[in-house]
Amino acid sequence: MHTTAPPRTTAPEIRSSRTGWPGVVAVTAGIFAIVTTEILPIGLLTSIGAGFAVSDGMAGLMMTMPGFLAAIAAPLVTVTTARLDRRAMLCACILLLAGANFIAAAATDYWLLLVSRVLVGVTIGGFWSIGAGLASRLVPPASVGRATAVIFSAVPLGSVLGVPAGTFIGEIAGWRTAFVVLGVFSTAVLAALVLTVPKLPPVRPTRVAALVGMLRGAGTRFALVLTFLIVAAHFGAYTYVTPFLEDVTMAGSATVTVVLLGYGAAGMAGNFLCGATASRFPRATFAAVAAAVAASTLLLPVLGHGLFGAIALLTLWGLAYGGVPVCSQTWFAKAAPQSIEASSVLFTASFQATIGMGALAGGFVVDRSSPAAIMTLAGVLALLTALVVYAHHAKRVAWPEPGR
Repeated sequence: MHTTAPPRTTAPEIRSSRTGWPGVVAVTAGIFAIVTTEILPIGLLTSIGAGFAVSDGMAGLMMTMPGFLAAIAAPLVTVTTARLDRRAMLCACILLLAGANFIAAAATDYWLLLVSRVLVGVTIGGFWSIGAGLASRLVPPASVGRATAVIFSAVPLGSVLGVPAGTFIGEIAGWRTAFVVLGVFSTAVLAALVLTVPKLPPVRPTRVAALVGMLRGAGTRFALVLTFLIVAAHFGAYTYVTPFLEDVTMAGSATVTVVLLGYGAAGMAGNFLCGATASRFPRATFAAVAAAVAASTLLLPVLGHGLFGAIALLTLWGLAYGGVPVCSQTWFAKAAPQSIEASSVLFTASFQATIGMGALAGGFVVDRSSPAAIMTLAGVLALLTALVVYAHHAKRVAWPEPGR
């Protein structure tokens, strides 16, 4: 890879410092704020839709917009800012996130709310692509694995704490208050990044050629297909889980909050379980996760009429999906071990683009059919994911050796 990076003297100095862990926590808090902001509309979908007199499918655009914009922003922001200090970029992204939340809280028209979601998408693409691979620059080499797990724990943590808490705040004080709280929290994260993350000059700037070159590898192409299928399955259905619980399970708003909390708690467990197995058994872990998502979504229209059945299946769903981000990121990293930041860019772009497409397709199905129908469609896509994993095994596709 062509590079004109500065001498690699800064990174080892940063890694040797014990003060790197507060920086890891600050980056984790940033991702937590981003994840919570991105998926908060899932818990507030019906109340926001009612506030602007739009359908559930139209309200689902709040999930579609950030996904598509993040997919564009991930490579664009990473490449165009390749020579800028990475701490400065993290701070700029979080500042943009705080502004987006305050705009959402003050929106008087639905289109202005969608503008705020565009800003969220830009933040996701920039922050994730840079932050996902920073552990190796913040802590000593022996602690990189633990630091990476801590950073990625922010994804299910956003479901465990962020979305249920935001939904609860929205129920007692209005959905706008939930966005105000997130704006204040994002501002606090900005201060933490400034105080705890050291200067991070670019070590190996990501080039467009590197991203294009990765697409030639069979492992990367498989990673793209797998990510598309499982993320489309999940977000196509999960974006509309609140209407499903309200219309099919006949759950009240307080019950929906509790169910989402249980889902998120299961996601935390799934994240750490898959984090322990994905690097050693990437195929088996991904296949198991996909099969569990398929079972959950296919059975929900059958067993989800009762509250017990809905809780049991959503708990299994949360446990399975908690492992999806780490499985996908691990697959991309193993497919191109020599280009960590470039791998993070492709992971972020593909993941976020599929979130947008999944939410958009789900809204189309929900508006023309029912929340139960999108659950069935999601189950079929999850089953296809498991089949593609088996195809990777059957073709005996080898993982590249690090450094080659």
